[in-house]
Amino acid sequence: MTLATIYSRAQCGIDAPQVTVEVHLGNGLPSFTIVGLPEAAVRESRERVRAALQSSGFQFPQRRITVNLAPADLPKQGGRYDLAIALGLLAASGQLDIGNLRDCEVVGELALTGDIRPVTGVLPLALQSRRGGRALLLPAPNLEEALLVEGLTIRPAASLLEVCAHCNDHHPLPRHIGHAPPAPDHSNMPDLAEVRGQQHAKRALEIAAAGGHNLLMIGPPGTGKTMLASRLPGLLPPMEEKEALESAALASISRQGFRPSAWRKRPFRCPHHTASGVALVGGGNPPAPGEISLAHHGVLFLDELPEFDRRVLEVLREPLERGSITISRANHQAEFPARFQLIAAMNPCPCGHLGEENG
Repeated sequence: MTLATIYSRAQCGIDAPQVTVEVHLGNGLPSFTIVGLPEAAVRESRERVRAALQSSGFQFPQRRITVNLAPADLPKQGGRYDLAIALGLLAASGQLDIGNLRDCEVVGELALTGDIRPVTGVLPLALQSRRGGRALLLPAPNLEEALLVEGLTIRPAASLLEVCAHCNDHHPLPRHIGHAPPAPDHSNMPDLAEVRGQQHAKRALEIAAAGGHNLLMIGPPGTGKTMLASRLPGLLPPMEEKEALESAALASISRQGFRPSAWRKRPFRCPHHTASGVALVGGGNPPAPGEISLAHHGVLFLDELPEFDRRVLEVLREPLERGSITISRANHQAEFPARFQLIAAMNPCPCGHLGEENG
């Protein structure tokens, strides 16, 4: 057998389209070519896969190797295809039978020692795997995040040798079924009951929470505007499972990653007033979610509102109206949800003491 096929998933915004990893061994001078719009990190997987196979005691094929990541018009980023490429090489060279992976999708970055390192964006990937009716083989550190997807079959692995032992029926990988955990105890969240006085402001917060209204607080420094705003998420109703999955998926594909302790916890984002428009709405290449998307189903708090650049505030107009933001680049286009509650605070004047005797 000189051709092997493994299924994996790409990352395209909050979506995770399927990628078919095809590995072919042909005659000719030894070479290793990856096609299918791979970016630098994907092309570098040739060296990671070569070292991982040799470190694990396998023979690296000295043949003309062609790896096709289909569909060819979808850009591929990151090291998530390392494990699939390595397994395809072993199967195509006759060193491994991958029949046990026929109904499984594989993701994972390989270390030079053969260990499997975690990848980002596991939650959107797991959701798409469940819709496709396949199991998911992933790095062991990503297991806790994937378990949030109800009904998904998950097989975690810590090294390439563990996956090979599973394929050879020597030592099957543990099988886990995803189940949404109950809502955690958020009693340690900031509580409005802790605030003394400020009855008018507290009443305004309660009305904003009940009706989903945006709110602007004006007052001199030190009157508790930030303290009051940070307690708004505790007034909002608990997140439903669909809302929690959407919010967690956006955090999963961001640079900060998803923290299981934040499951079903309303996000509260408070960007600094020097933040750029890209930091607020998202951007980059490939596009990544910004503060408004990370505040999806939660609260976006803009302190010192007049200090924000006017062009930065103008970019909030569309997501406030549509509840989403579309980011277009030369080779990428991504749409991120952005349904958030906007809370802003400002001083009544530049000095902050308008109307006071000493102001």
